[in-house]
Amino acid sequence: MLRREFLKLSAAAAALHRLQQPATTTAKPSLTEQDETFLDDLERRGCLFFMEQASPTTGQVLDRADARVANPTNDKLDSRRMASIAATGFGLAALCVADKRAYQPRTRIVDQVRRTLRFHAEKLPNVHGIFYHFNDIETGERFRDTEVSSIDTSILLCGILTARAHFHDDAEIQKLATTIYNRVEWPWLLNIPGEQTLCMGWKPESGFLKGRWNHYCELMMIYLLAIGSPTHPIDPACWNAWSRPKMSYAGFDYISAADPIFVHQYSHAFFDFRYQRDAYADYFSNSILATRAHQRFCLNLGKPYTPDYWGISASDSQHGYTAWGGPPGEGRIDGSVVPNATAGSLPFLPVECLRVQRTLRERYGKYAWGRYGFCDAFHPDAQWYDPDVLGIDLGISVLMAENLRTGFLWQTFMRNPETSLAMQRAGFHKQ
Repeated sequence: MLRREFLKLSAAAAALHRLQQPATTTAKPSLTEQDETFLDDLERRGCLFFMEQASPTTGQVLDRADARVANPTNDKLDSRRMASIAATGFGLAALCVADKRAYQPRTRIVDQVRRTLRFHAEKLPNVHGIFYHFNDIETGERFRDTEVSSIDTSILLCGILTARAHFHDDAEIQKLATTIYNRVEWPWLLNIPGEQTLCMGWKPESGFLKGRWNHYCELMMIYLLAIGSPTHPIDPACWNAWSRPKMSYAGFDYISAADPIFVHQYSHAFFDFRYQRDAYADYFSNSILATRAHQRFCLNLGKPYTPDYWGISASDSQHGYTAWGGPPGEGRIDGSVVPNATAGSLPFLPVECLRVQRTLRERYGKYAWGRYGFCDAFHPDAQWYDPDVLGIDLGISVLMAENLRTGFLWQTFMRNPETSLAMQRAGFHKQ
């Protein structure tokens, strides 16, 4: 690294360190019996999606399914064929929750985990160990012109490593999970000599995508998985290569860009950033501040948003899938609410997010709450309720609900030696 570049990064790090507010890690609240009952129902229903909407042959999980299905059987999936590797990754972690909570027989869960890992280790097409974002749920063929995706592969790997740590006494799960993780050639994603930020993806028709993971968002999991790889690691200096822009809104100063709220949730579902920091920030406290800013942003929009009804994240809308939210305002915000926005932030603002979650079910459950929990988004004033649920949105809801209750995903995932090594290499230390 050139000296001027080093000095520039050092100055930026020092500035961000000064700007970062003191740690605001929220202590776990005393959940009431009603809170626990609600969260358990949310988790049970979400886990059921990952059992019923996974192929009995490949273990791949559908990207989306009918929210109003009454009584499906595991041998009759939703008729759509597009599986998502990110949904499959969230699903593997959710299966660990289902096993911990005894939502399904252990033998059935273990069989599904093994089946999923076998298919991904032995049959699902990959490029340098990285998978296509969407695939046919039964054949594994690339779905249309989807890209080889670094972020979606990372979510899959987080689920795989969670399963490896949870089912630690199963030799086949250990072997398959390790094989899938170890074969990923992370340096290939740098793709430009001297480059230190990772590329978002690749297509066989056109090569590497132009987009790079170069500013703070959900990217932390990608870099940490790559830095911790025992076979194809990237230089830990890559952790310093992406920017950490400062956002200010309504008195809250935090690291973020103009992205939906989920970017402050995804890496936190697996990596335990509590009570520690790197040279730049306490990222858990940062997510607390980002969530408070998002809540204030929603309330400042006025009706219909209230302390009982707020939260917008990338989701379905009346006008198609939308990356919306704020601050700053993004997308055509029309009064809809997205349940996973607050469900995915449960560990950050437990009291406020639980209030929204329980109120949404109490007021709108007749139309918005079904076999798998909340539909993906809804707008009661427009009498619109999304007919679908999305795997990634159910996944973040299940995982963060369980992390609020017990910290189970954090404790399990962090037992993988590669994860703690990666955080050590990236410069994390206890506060």
